[in-house]
Amino acid sequence: MKKLILIPGLFCLFMLNVASMCSSDDDSSSSSDPTPVINTARSGTWRVTSYIDSGTDETNHFTGYNFTFATGNVLTATNGTNTYTGTWSVTSDDSNDDNPSSDLDFNIAFTTPVDFADLTDDWDVVSHTETTISLIDVSGGNGGTDVLVFTKN
Repeated sequence: MKKLILIPGLFCLFMLNVASMCSSDDDSSSSSDPTPVINTARSGTWRVTSYIDSGTDETNHFTGYNFTFATGNVLTATNGTNTYTGTWSVTSDDSNDDNPSSDLDFNIAFTTPVDFADLTDDWDVVSHTETTISLIDVSGGNGGTDVLVFTKN
């Protein structure tokens, strides 16, 4: 008799656990809403404090540059002498192809110079605060991992 009660009880417990896992996956509206990241990026000027390209530190290519994420998806990098213009956006991406913990892509595009064109990618948002935006990209071709961190000036 105890076995007959135990089996349905275990089944119910299992189903409750599955239901809670599904509901937490479905309730990702806050992590897939690009608005907070967009507002943070637009809130001032930023500098690259870390750019690791497949294990190689290339942060020095951006020393002295201030990045402005403006309305109209205009991205400007200037060091007082040189100014480069690109585009940016933050979009919701439910495909989870690169980083299953992030549903947000931080898209950056520069055509020139080569060092800035290296930033062109659909970066996954790892984290963001009022003063830091941390991004990652796992390369599909060679499997390398790139890390890009902006810190507010």
